[in-house]
Amino acid sequence: MDPMDRPLMDGARGGARNSGRDGGGRDGGRDDGGAGGRAGGRAGSLTGRERRAERERTAERLLAASAKHSFDPDTELDWDAPFTEGAWFWPPELVSLYDTPLWRRMSEEQRIELSRHEVASLCATGVWFETILMQLLLRHTYDLDPTSGHVRYALTEIADECRHSKMFARAVTKLGTPTYRPSRLDHQLGRVIKTVSTTPGSFTGTLLAEEILDWMQRLAFPDERVQPLIRGITRIHVVEEARHIRYAREELGHQMATAPRWEAEFTRLSSAQAARVIARSLISPRVYASVGLDPAYAVRLARTSPHRQEVMRQSAKRLMDFLAEIGMLRGPSRRLWRASGLLA
Repeated sequence: MDPMDRPLMDGARGGARNSGRDGGGRDGGRDDGGAGGRAGGRAGSLTGRERRAERERTAERLLAASAKHSFDPDTELDWDAPFTEGAWFWPPELVSLYDTPLWRRMSEEQRIELSRHEVASLCATGVWFETILMQLLLRHTYDLDPTSGHVRYALTEIADECRHSKMFARAVTKLGTPTYRPSRLDHQLGRVIKTVSTTPGSFTGTLLAEEILDWMQRLAFPDERVQPLIRGITRIHVVEEARHIRYAREELGHQMATAPRWEAEFTRLSSAQAARVIARSLISPRVYASVGLDPAYAVRLARTSPHRQEVMRQSAKRLMDFLAEIGMLRGPSRRLWRASGLLA
């Protein structure tokens, strides 16, 4: 079968089977410091002392995992190697226009060029996301004991995110594309969200930004059709983000179990709005103009594409299941969550 005809879920299953190793044989599996079970299941039944003890145990496991499995992208990746001619920059099934009428009219070269610009958009947007997340994490630690394992891990995560942001920025330079930025509206909404976000809202935003990309990257790094540099970047990000996801899930579960009613409801609404901003900001409309397409027409096709809609829902399914379990998807916010395209 032509690789372009493979169903999306075949790719997902292949990625799951092969996600333990990348093309170079390096371990790329989930390293979340021994995560097991769900973070929100028993949070409401813990006393304050028990919660702090559990928080510290999680932090110590994540700190130990960080000490063993952290990477310096500047030395880990071969930035000087030329790109492989004819290779994709992103799995074609994850390119926004895949399986649309416009996609079927595009040449193979134009499709590959679109994948180059879309991965550049994801990288530049990733820097934007992580800049916000670092600010939210620092704000979370402001009133906490700086000697605690919980704060030490938060600072470790911020150090990871600094490296990731530099890695993504360097990737955009290597790709030779424009620096794709969010729209002026979304840029300002990001500023508002990071300013007014509650503590549980901060961790929800972290998970929204990280888990959607994590799902896509787990399909990209074992895919031998994809450029080796991009596979290396996604491997590093998957390994290190697994710890960030564990930390955020566990803290969010505790926060939602103990938050006052007003804070929980505000978090549901503000997080649903954040989901809309994040989902629509992943791929800049400018990428279509860069490959000679009409941006308005291409955006309309991508937004109405059944395949693209399914990609977005699948990318967020594990997260939506978790958020439903801890009570995040209740009430008036549910309509906003559906409008984001992430909730079926």
